[in-house]
Amino acid sequence: MTDIQLYTKLADLPIELKKRVSDYIDSLMAKQQQKSDKQKRTAGLAKGLVSMKDNFDDPVDGFEDYL
Repeated sequence: MTDIQLYTKLADLPIELKKRVSDYIDSLMAKQQQKSDKQKRTAGLAKGLVSMKDNFDDPVDGFEDYL
């Protein structure tokens, strides 16, 4: 739908419906703004929560044929 087609439909609406359309557009724009305002994840927040054993890189028994 082009802007002209949308404007033509909007121009034909009664004033009460134009107000409702305007309110709906405002709510859509507010939702879009909220999505972009979400806080981005910060690197390093899980630091210290995960640990690896010293033997992590050691070969696993039974998998010698695959290495």
